[in-house]
Amino acid sequence: MSSSETMEAPDTAHAAKEDDMAQVFSEIRSRRDEFGRLRHVPREFIAKLKKLGVFRAATPACFGGSGLAPSAFLQLVEKISEADGSVGWVASFGSASVYLAALPKATQAKLYAESPDLVFAGGLFPIQPAVQVDGGWTVNGTWKFASGCKGADMLGVGIGAAVPGQAGAKPRTAVLPPSQVEIIDNWDVMGLAGTGSHDLRVTEQFVADEWTFIRGGVPTIDEPLYRYPTIAYAAQVLGVVNLGIARAAIDEIASMAGGRVAITGAPKLADRSYVRIEVAKAEAMLRSARGFLYDTTDDVWQAILAGKTVTPEQVALLRLSAVEVARVGNQIVQNMFGLAGTTAIYSSHPLQRYLRDAAVVKQHAFLGEGIYDGAGAVSLGVPPMPGFL
Repeated sequence: MSSSETMEAPDTAHAAKEDDMAQVFSEIRSRRDEFGRLRHVPREFIAKLKKLGVFRAATPACFGGSGLAPSAFLQLVEKISEADGSVGWVASFGSASVYLAALPKATQAKLYAESPDLVFAGGLFPIQPAVQVDGGWTVNGTWKFASGCKGADMLGVGIGAAVPGQAGAKPRTAVLPPSQVEIIDNWDVMGLAGTGSHDLRVTEQFVADEWTFIRGGVPTIDEPLYRYPTIAYAAQVLGVVNLGIARAAIDEIASMAGGRVAITGAPKLADRSYVRIEVAKAEAMLRSARGFLYDTTDDVWQAILAGKTVTPEQVALLRLSAVEVARVGNQIVQNMFGLAGTTAIYSSHPLQRYLRDAAVVKQHAFLGEGIYDGAGAVSLGVPPMPGFL
């Protein structure tokens, strides 16, 4: 191979990947109504997300994972969310293998034996009592909000000890194959309809100790990604969905701006000063929130690569960045919906979807107003709410 061929090969590979991604994003846009009607992203499309590397991003490198840095994964979820918030939300659980890193290493070797592209979904709450038996746990119960469960390779449910002397023990996650779990098809919601966040039911299933782990527990894999704060990362990958939706909403107004004069005879959107002002404000809000998210993420990641311990203050900023992008993204979508006027009240209008999806993102427990309280507590040197750090 000539030196010029050697230099061109990486560029060719990058261009091919960009083409693949563009095709997937185009297909998401063309099928997002279908996904909403199905109320989940089907397995055949999950396979296409696997080919993009979504579900090997958090797989340990020792098992074939890509070792994707948090910022790079967040950007991927953000871009997918521009095409559709539901697909972006499902893709965000490509980060879920950071939880699985707390499983015994031998168990993880079994998990990834066939492929590093593992789709893990979980219904972790409400925590259900499980009975400890010889070598494991007997699991029963029903759990809510198992996003992406219909396309998952493995499922997790949240359990707590139900044995004498273990009351108050930290909750753990039991990992089961889909064949041992019933999906209760009840996801009927105003937004993020395509996430398939149905309930899970488990009846009298034995789960061996080595297939359970403490959520957010100490990882058994010594790689940089598993030193990144687990719960904070889980919040960030959800919050970033609203950055993608907000970008789509701004772009929608831009595409409408040069259109026809309103039926009332009012000027085109682009000719109205208040529209231009609000679009500029939205752009500033989006870029500011986005900068906060990625700057904070990169600062923590570089500290980890340098061998430093992540501080409570850094964890608080990560969690603050997640709730802030969710809030700002939702506000931008509301503002853009308002600019569109009566055109956007029709169910078929894209801004209807963005409005509903962005509102649901912000409703997630990891992204609620209470997170500001936790972050403020850390800033002021007082104990934050339990589980914040």
